[in-house]
Amino acid sequence: MKKILLIIGCGDIALRTVPLLKTHYRILGLYRNADRADLLRANDITPIYGNLDCPKSLKKLGGIAHLVLHLAPPPNYGKRDTRTLHLLSALTKKTKTNSIILPQRLIYISTSGVYGDRQGDLIDETHPVQPENDRAIRRVFAEKQIRNWGKRNHISTCIVRVPGIYAANRLPLQRLRDGHPTLLDAEDNYTNHIHADDLAQIIFAAIRFAKTNRIYHACDDSHLKMGEYFDLVADYFGLPHPRRITRNQAQEQITPTMLSFMKESRRLRNVRIKKELHISLLYPTVHDGVKAALINNQ
Repeated sequence: MKKILLIIGCGDIALRTVPLLKTHYRILGLYRNADRADLLRANDITPIYGNLDCPKSLKKLGGIAHLVLHLAPPPNYGKRDTRTLHLLSALTKKTKTNSIILPQRLIYISTSGVYGDRQGDLIDETHPVQPENDRAIRRVFAEKQIRNWGKRNHISTCIVRVPGIYAANRLPLQRLRDGHPTLLDAEDNYTNHIHADDLAQIIFAAIRFAKTNRIYHACDDSHLKMGEYFDLVADYFGLPHPRRITRNQAQEQITPTMLSFMKESRRLRNVRIKKELHISLLYPTVHDGVKAALINNQ
């Protein structure tokens, strides 16, 4: 009999992961909008209604799954991830017989943004977090809540920290066509990347092989600056390189959201996913992934 796996956050990455999961697990998926239920069924996911912003709607989640894959983002405001708090509370609710049936494992998909700006340093999973905006602070809050919950309830938890995700449908083509600028190379920041299909296989491997209370970097082998990434995509798709501007000019010409990413520079080590999760990347570098995306778009 297959174990039951509950997915929280059934977006693109979850749907890419399902083909790897469905031969091993019976899959349930939380949905909030009615129009998502049919899509989940079409992807071999049994839909379960629930809204992470409404704790009363999550009562069915207690005791229904052996494993939980948590991909849902925090709210867009505040410094606490109330959605994760509501989820953990629902998973720990007592049943009618006054007993608690807990999952054996919970995998949380977080962000590398928790490290803040490391001025281009090469870092591994042992480096302390240093969130520099509310978006990252909410992620750190969620990570701490999950790890403490796991320790308290003797549940195996794992944090997967993810950088910029790209794929054929996730490239900055419109940004390049619109002529948005990027930073001069001397003032540019390092970014990290992972192809969506590689992230799917990393998640699958984490569910099967991750050590308890362990953190993993889900990134490829590339060490590119942001402008280099945009230039690379432009070259493959025959688009002009973005013009380069100074950081001072960027304050007036680039959106606050994009500027927040440009303020942080770091390079992530990915040794742990290779040694402990036995990952062999489908797209070891962004060059490999973008080349494949070009072929898919032709």
